[in-house]
Amino acid sequence: MVGRLSNSEIQRLSQQVPAWTVEGNYLKLVKRFKNFIEAIEFVNKLVEPSEVAGHHPDLEISYNKVTISLTTHDAGGLTEKDFALAQQISALG
Repeated sequence: MVGRLSNSEIQRLSQQVPAWTVEGNYLKLVKRFKNFIEAIEFVNKLVEPSEVAGHHPDLEISYNKVTISLTTHDAGGLTEKDFALAQQISALG
């Protein structure tokens, strides 16, 4: 099992993914797109890095808005896996 991060570790790692916010035990990002098609195209880009990492985000899709939530359920909160995947997702644009 991966170890849960301390508050100071979360603050430090949050600086590496400035577009993301920490909300309780979740790391969240909201992305808006021109339309539904672009939103779904972005969601499809999440499949490969998530599968490779063996770590899958919770997703909410509302027309042109995609909300991505990351947490490590087994650890009961945020771990390095969440921040690593957040960095990969941020690089997708």
